Amino acid sequence: MPVVASLLLFVLAALAEIGGAWLVWQGVREDRGWLWIGAGVVALGLYGFVATLQPDANFGRILAAYGGVFVAGSLAWGMVVDGFRPDRYDVTGALVCLVGVAVIMYSPRAG
Repeated sequence: MPVVASLLLFVLAALAEIGGAWLVWQGVREDRGWLWIGAGVVALGLYGFVATLQPDANFGRILAAYGGVFVAGSLAWGMVVDGFRPDRYDVTGALVCLVGVAVIMYSPRAG
């Protein structure tokens, strides 16, 4: 699978997981109710499915790399949806995580 397709799967997974968690948060913390919570649970389940579409057969590697995408994606979600403004340390940490994703997923490996 080309790197671009893999990156798109990571973005889709992030949208499903972060969006699902946000929906649950809204349902519980903002008293929006069970419909929001249910939609969040469905989105979280979709995340679990999307993660399986990555080409690498190692669950631990995929989930570890996705962790870096989750960090950066969570900050981006907060900016777009909640008006959060990350500081330079947030941005630096997210960039470090994305470098980690690249090393874990896209480094050349033997065999």
